[in-house]
Amino acid sequence: MTTSTPLLVSVPTAQLRDDLGELPDGVEVVVWDMTGPAPRERFDMVVPPYMSMDGVIERLSEVEVGLVQGQSIGYDNVEGRLPEGVVFANASSVHETATSELALALTLAAQRHLPAFVRAQDRGEWTGGTAPGLADARVTLLGFGGVGRAIAARLQPFEVSLRAVASHGRLQDGVEVFPIGKLGDVLADTDILIASLPGGDSTRHVLDDAAFSALPEGALVVNVGRGPLIDTDTLVDHVRRGRLRAALDVTDPEPLPADHPLWSLDGVLISPHVGGATDAMRPRIARLVREQIKRLQRGEAPLNVVLGG
Repeated sequence: MTTSTPLLVSVPTAQLRDDLGELPDGVEVVVWDMTGPAPRERFDMVVPPYMSMDGVIERLSEVEVGLVQGQSIGYDNVEGRLPEGVVFANASSVHETATSELALALTLAAQRHLPAFVRAQDRGEWTGGTAPGLADARVTLLGFGGVGRAIAARLQPFEVSLRAVASHGRLQDGVEVFPIGKLGDVLADTDILIASLPGGDSTRHVLDDAAFSALPEGALVVNVGRGPLIDTDTLVDHVRRGRLRAALDVTDPEPLPADHPLWSLDGVLISPHVGGATDAMRPRIARLVREQIKRLQRGEAPLNVVLGG
């Protein structure tokens, strides 16, 4: 952008502003948490708060905005709601590694019965026994985007049999990817299912009674994508009957109410939507925002545009 007018950027916290460090000349960064009126009439880029879109859409409609740079990979909570003309970019490159770490951690914890060991430790009991483990397990990845591929890379050293299901079939990164129409057939030969699909109408309840019924007895369902991928009531039924186990970073509803049966069911491990919440996030989101600023200054298309544009 070759103009004497400053490039105006809003960020939701002073911490992110400071993390951006030294920026090129002609860039003005202001802190706007979007809970109140905008401090300017227009912005070249707005970075909304992380993990909260409460009131954000309404605030965006009150100000002239070029690019909205989200801090999450998912964008189902803004799709179809943005003011006309607004371009939205997601945070691809920021969360894939951390989310894949948690997917692997949940899978290992569930397979090696770590929740039971922790509870036994609280009671001062020495317990043992065998566990399913990961070696030789038949693992299916539901979704093979950035997160799915990162999970695959981390699973390979564990000597699993790995396949994926996505929108279309292909061979990618040495993994056979089946089209979504083959989901039921693939699930029938799956010991561990790890879902990382994005949310939205097209993926809502893709894991329903038919999908869960296709899984073998004792299979593990891991979800690090979005809660509504799963028909929660149906999952509860299958776990309650002892057919399936689950390890969930995302749920539907979310946050999970204190009296929800998922909390107390045997065979369920829950983490509170913390897939991307590691120390790696701050430097990575700052790096992405800096890159977007440079692109806007040069008049180049921004990265990761998923809506508008």
